[in-house]
Amino acid sequence: MRALSCGEVHLDLELDVRRVDGGRCGPVKRERLTWLADHPFDTKRCAFLVGRRGRAATLKDVAKEVHWHGDSVKELEQQYLREQWRRVGPPGPKVIGLEEIAIRKGHPCRMVVSDLLRRRPLWFGGTDRSQASLALCFHALGMKTCRGLYGAVMDRWKPFRNAPVKQVPAARILFDKFQVIGPLGAALDQVRTSEEARLTGQDRPFIQGQKDTLLSHHAQLTLEGRRSRAKRLQANQRLNLAERLKESFGPLGNYQRAAWARRLFEHWKQALKWQRVKP
Repeated sequence: MRALSCGEVHLDLELDVRRVDGGRCGPVKRERLTWLADHPFDTKRCAFLVGRRGRAATLKDVAKEVHWHGDSVKELEQQYLREQWRRVGPPGPKVIGLEEIAIRKGHPCRMVVSDLLRRRPLWFGGTDRSQASLALCFHALGMKTCRGLYGAVMDRWKPFRNAPVKQVPAARILFDKFQVIGPLGAALDQVRTSEEARLTGQDRPFIQGQKDTLLSHHAQLTLEGRRSRAKRLQANQRLNLAERLKESFGPLGNYQRAAWARRLFEHWKQALKWQRVKP
């Protein structure tokens, strides 16, 4: 039986396990030892090692590191995950996050539902981004669990909005901040494109090829990038105006009260009428 290595020395345990013949009562049963893994040739410490290393590395890399067969490493990791799932208890989410991921390039998407407050995955499945696939998640969680939901964070994909409304009417739909700010970046890019087409001579190269610099968030730019961006915005008033409109909308997600956020939105919307920036 395999045990954890001691430095560069690989350890194997040899022990006798009692077997009881059930006779007419049932099949032969083996003695259960609490420190042994479900895999019959490893200890629970081996499963714990594989599970912890699997958080930061692939199973293939873990198998090379411990010099074990890939199938054994996979079984030990599954036991580790089952034990972690047992410890956290049954799911009782209050706010869930809905997202889709592609298994690999060119393949259909799978749905991922997470508990955002406890920071743990809840469900993975489906065959596409449809409302029917998402309904499978609510069916798996059960009606009792779904009654405790009061929020669902998602993007603006219509099937995402419809599924919670029908399955959990009490849950409020919350859009990801990126999904709200994203169209403003697209509008700023339209202004940049129109200005690039309008300008001629030496002024055009001043804006041409500067998409990443103009659309990136201020905190993500280097000092040189910030200076270049400020120089270009100062030279073009329409770009500068579009940038200020985009940035003034950002604090909307920081308010704790809906009335304050609504007031900012109404004032921002009224300001658009006087700026004559169509995008």
